[in-house]
Amino acid sequence: MLKTLWATVRQGKIELSESAELPEGVRVLVTVLPDDEAEFWLQASQASLDAVWDNTEDDVYAQLLQA
Repeated sequence: MLKTLWATVRQGKIELSESAELPEGVRVLVTVLPDDEAEFWLQASQASLDAVWDNTEDDVYAQLLQA
């Protein structure tokens, strides 16, 4: 399973922004987000999430839950 974790580099070490249980020796892939591009990627991600979650087709599920 892929999981995205936010982190910051401090004194040459990667520090996770929140705790996560990672097994010893687990392989990770690190993507560096330059400061000037970070906001762009956050906004691009939000637009994709909005397209998936904010749609009228899902209204049918809310109606079924109320029945």
